[in-house]
Amino acid sequence: MSVYDFTVKTMEGAEKKLSDYAGKVLLIVNTATACGFTPQYGDLQKIYEKYADQGLEILDFPCNQFGNQAPGADEEIHSFCTGRFGITYPQFSKIEVNGDHAIPLYQYLVKEKGFEGFDAGHELTSVLEKMFEEKNPDYKNEPDIKWNFTKFLVDRKGNVVKRFEPTADMKLLEESIKELL
Repeated sequence: MSVYDFTVKTMEGAEKKLSDYAGKVLLIVNTATACGFTPQYGDLQKIYEKYADQGLEILDFPCNQFGNQAPGADEEIHSFCTGRFGITYPQFSKIEVNGDHAIPLYQYLVKEKGFEGFDAGHELTSVLEKMFEEKNPDYKNEPDIKWNFTKFLVDRKGNVVKRFEPTADMKLLEESIKELL
């Protein structure tokens, strides 16, 4: 099984087979428009502009499960992202990434690459760790998505090779992408 076995819903409501991206390096990310990590849209766009012609695709899945930070309809989210950050990579319909209503793609991604901890060097790591510790002392041992802007890197064969938490250094993310291109 690979990510190519899944179908997702576009912002326009059409079904999109991920096999259409076969042979590309994919970065799959759950996003939010009103989050402390929202500026990563701009970082992701810069990476996309730099590497799209070498075979990178960024697949953006808005998600409102974390602090209700992706309010609004798909069109509103898309308008915000294109207007504020100039994003040109594909955006899909708003989804859930955890729980009973998580889309099958995200169920698979989490099974392939579970949570391994937040990155120690980020200024928000201690805030996130404290928040999760209070809600669930065992959170570190659960593979689910913890927050907005969790990223999964997929090789050209559709294999999930790495997971990056929102606290990951974007330079490390870019280096990992370059290795696969």
